[in-house]
Order: sequence, then C-alpha cells, then structure tokens
Amino acid sequence: MKEPQQELLSRLGFRFGINGPHAARTMMLDDLRALLAHTQADATRAGYATAIVTDNVLGKSTKKARELALRYLGALYGLESSNAVFRALRRLWPLDESAQPVLALAVALARDPLLRSSQEFMLAQPQGGLVTREEVEALLSNNYPGRFTAASIKSFAQNVAGTWTAAGVLVGHRRKTRSAPAVRPEAIAFLMFLGYLEGRTGQRLFSSEWMRLLGVSPDELEALANSASHRGLLVFMSAGGVTEVRFPGYLTAEEERIRQEVSHVI
Repeated sequence: MKEPQQELLSRLGFRFGINGPHAARTMMLDDLRALLAHTQADATRAGYATAIVTDNVLGKSTKKARELALRYLGALYGLESSNAVFRALRRLWPLDESAQPVLALAVALARDPLLRSSQEFMLAQPQGGLVTREEVEALLSNNYPGRFTAASIKSFAQNVAGTWTAAGVLVGHRRKTRSAPAVRPEAIAFLMFLGYLEGRTGQRLFSSEWMRLLGVSPDELEALANSASHRGLLVFMSAGGVTEVRFPGYLTAEEERIRQEVSHVI
C-alpha cells in the first residue's frame, strides 16, 4: 500500500507501522464486549478510560493491569467517536452478538499490523486443514527476522492464533483447524464499509480482501448484502449489471472527502 494512502486511511481509523498489540495480547474480545456493554455509544476516550481504570468494568486485579487494558484496547479499536472505523463498529456492535467476533477481528486487522501480517497465511489454509503452532511461529519468525526472541515468538503466535480462533476462522484448543466464521449481515456491512474506506465502490466491494474473511461464494455475499440493505445497515442496489452500495450516516463530510482522496491514490 502506498504511503500517501496509508496516511489518509490513518485519518479514517486504520493503523500502520511495525508495532501492534498482538505482540502481547489477543484481540481481547471478552474485554471489548464488557467495555461496550458498560459505556454509551457516544462515549469519549476519557469516558472509556474512566470505565476501565476507575470503574474497573473489566474486572482487572490491579491498576497497572487496568491501564494496560486501556492501552491495548485503544490501540486495537481506537475508542474514539471521531474514529470512523470505531464509530461504525459501535453502530453495528449491539445488533447481533453472533456478528461481534468478525466485527472485532476486522477492526483488529485494520489497526494491528502484526495481526495483519498473518492474514494471508490464515485465509490461504483449506477448510478443515490443520494449522499448527509451529507453522504460525515460523510465519512470524520469517515476517520479523531477528526482531523477537524464541519465547516472544511463541507468545506472539499464541496471541495471533487465539484471535483467529475467537473469530471462528480457526477452531480447536490444542489442535487448531481452519473453519469458517459465523456470517451475519452486520459483518458483511462492516467489511464492505472497510473496503469503501479504502476507495472501492460498487461491485469492487465484493472482491476486496475483507470479503475473504467470510469464506463464502459471491452469490452468498450479494445475498448477505441484500439482507443488510433490508435491515437498513447500508444501501445496496443491483440491476442491469450496475451495482450501487452506499453507507448513509456513516461518514462526516470531511471523512467522505478523505475517502474520495484515498480512491484517487489507488
């Protein structure tokens, strides 16, 4: 991805670089669920900090643990109403609990470069195929030669595998195999929105890397988009070979201007 595009996408809520929370944590799905259940949709970053550090809604045993949780959740999800990616997450989050694992995974991929480096490998595995700890460790060692100790790579690999498992892309405890996550209209709306932020429109939204997370056919994707449209999660129209997808109310005028700039960089 070009550097100007990364800079623009960063203004919409994506994160780039060489560091990420998965060196120390999974995507923290349970903590995210607890935090969003105890805060208002329009909460500020200060409000999330109060909920985690002062009110201890996550049930952490020490202040240090609470502060670390705030740090990692902030890096993974943004926790800012001014962040377009996080704002869309909060919009869709309460609508269907079964969609939440994929929603969380998608944001974590958009915001953690370390997790994102495992995406191609994970999605390339055949359904039902075994994914071993050694394979994940080797992948990460090759991606970051000399950067992590052997012990750190082991922990890093466990965190990465834990996230893909929590999302339903992997299943199993000690013996992990490739699976398909639960596919819900809320998930398709959010994944299409991420593709839209990256500058895609119309039919091109169905061929983005985000769609590969779901592991379903193009016809199934269109059926899900149609269902999402009927639920008011987006506007989807397809007729005469022309596909239109819109996301009313998702972006401010300035964010839409930035998104259009992104599309010109591609």
